[in-house]
Amino acid sequence: MWIEVLNKHLPLRYRATKAHVVDSEGSFSEQIDVVIHDRQYSPLVFDFKGSLVVPAESIYAVFEAKQEMTAGHIQYAQQKVLSVRRLHRTSMPVPTVDGPKSPKAPPHILGGLLTLNCSWSPQFGDTMEKHLRSDLGDGRLDLGCVAEGGLFTFDETSSSYSLQAATRPATRFLFELIARLQAMATVPMLDVRAYARHIP
Repeated sequence: MWIEVLNKHLPLRYRATKAHVVDSEGSFSEQIDVVIHDRQYSPLVFDFKGSLVVPAESIYAVFEAKQEMTAGHIQYAQQKVLSVRRLHRTSMPVPTVDGPKSPKAPPHILGGLLTLNCSWSPQFGDTMEKHLRSDLGDGRLDLGCVAEGGLFTFDETSSSYSLQAATRPATRFLFELIARLQAMATVPMLDVRAYARHIP
């Protein structure tokens, strides 16, 4: 459901799919429920034994999708996000009419959790925040949605979470996601030859 919604509403430069993520050194992430990747500047997508594999450089965001928001699902999502962020990402100089531009530093990959409901009372209270704050490192969840009740977002400036019980949470989540994708601009140009070295 989430993949269908995202592919319907995100700008066409983005693609959402279920996939593994691979880097140019041959390391793989765990399988990710929702991978949002570039489809314009990093078009490589591999099909391995029926499973899609996307290069790490093309990743904008990764999400786990579950029926319910629970402590275990938050921890599980943090581990999945960590498995992507730890991958190596290349970046090449970008040719322009004014000459090559310096390689772009790979941006922070957004991570999150998407659920349909949450049984905590209140849903968006101290319990949720405590579990979200259990990993503020490479497994940090930046944003997420409970489709029946609201959303959460992380503010890097203040290092704090905003937990919002709200109407139309999926729409609000989508707008926030698009705003954060806009701020990321474009993913770096990957080193295709680095991947080619692994062809047997």
